[in-house]
Amino acid sequence: YHMRTHTGEKPYQCRQCDKAFSQNSDLIKHMRIHTREKTCQCKLCDKAFSMNCYLIKHLRTHTGEKTYQCRQCDKAFSLKTYLISHQRTHTRQKPYQCCQCDQAFSQNNSLIKHMRTHTGRNHFNAAYVSRLSQITVIL
Repeated sequence: YHMRTHTGEKPYQCRQCDKAFSQNSDLIKHMRIHTREKTCQCKLCDKAFSMNCYLIKHLRTHTGEKTYQCRQCDKAFSLKTYLISHQRTHTRQKPYQCCQCDQAFSQNNSLIKHMRTHTGRNHFNAAYVSRLSQITVIL
């Protein structure tokens, strides 16, 4: 299966969505998203997660560990995504653009909130938000 990392072959396909994987074990882990199976239990609170990597990230809420540090202002964050999001305050980057008007946003949730002005919808399901994010991110 190591050769698949070079060839890009992904023979293990999820039957519930379009995702495909090079290893069967990755497909099995992915399926927990659909089954909502949560086998990774936090020992400090009652939260449980479908994958160990989510549990590890969650544990930082208990320890206060902030391993991702901004090089421009020295603020620190527990998740890399928080740091990336924060860095946009320095760069003024706005990678999330509305597909119906010219407005752009630094945060995906701001774009979703903005989309309500066009649709009148108060909420969007996860599949729509995922599709919206893929379409609107400016590369």
